[in-house]
Amino acid sequence: MVRFLSFTSGSCGNCSLLLRESPAGPAGLLIDAGVSLRRLKRILTENGLSTDCLKGVLVTHDHLDHIRHLGAFCKSLSLPVFATGSLHASLAVHTFTRDHIASCRRVLPEGWNEIIEGFEVRYFPVPHDATETVGFAIRTEGHRFLMMTDLGEVPAEAMDLARQADTVVIESNYDIGMLLGGSYTYTLKMRICKGSGHLSNDDCADAIRAFYHPGLRNLFLCHLSGNNNTPRLAYDSALEALSDLKVPEGSVRLRILPRGEATPLLTLD
Repeated sequence: MVRFLSFTSGSCGNCSLLLRESPAGPAGLLIDAGVSLRRLKRILTENGLSTDCLKGVLVTHDHLDHIRHLGAFCKSLSLPVFATGSLHASLAVHTFTRDHIASCRRVLPEGWNEIIEGFEVRYFPVPHDATETVGFAIRTEGHRFLMMTDLGEVPAEAMDLARQADTVVIESNYDIGMLLGGSYTYTLKMRICKGSGHLSNDDCADAIRAFYHPGLRNLFLCHLSGNNNTPRLAYDSALEALSDLKVPEGSVRLRILPRGEATPLLTLD
């Protein structure tokens, strides 16, 4: 059995958990570390888990909403931190990680690799204005999981992996009308919407239309803007894409990953 939990998703912080059952008990990979250790422990406890189930952390990129508490995770939990070489070079000197990450450093090789028992991981680059930004394809217990967040557009490699995934977590950051009509400066608006920022609801919907396949079971929308989007707008845009494809009702679980609060512990069919 494979389960998923989002602790929080958005510019307020990003952190999620992919969990598999093993003979020795549940084993999980964290993706990013944008939630405090206290909050992490509390939510795990509420779901009948402890930090003992955590076997490592995957890092998508070095923006603060994704790594703010990574140093604390390293100091208190001594979890291996899996990231690309260039990301680790950045984390080694970053104020929030430099003091505690050295002993936890694990450089991800290219291609598919079993980084801990039961989890095969492949990273892929995505366009975003950080040192380097990657998404992750993960295989465990026969389930194919894909996470892509903070990306200005969906590159071909990501699209190909999404066409093979049972679960896709994809950014649906902003509504273009709300962004352009909002209070952000012109420079910030262009940074968000010009290819190396974030995916709009429309971009996300177009990607869904391109990567949907009959094996897709779960579609989770992440990293919604608190200023330039609403859960209803993001949900309806993705639902329209599925409707356009005549996807049978109920065959894909469509869910928003909320800002500032955790999801239930979701079993991935």
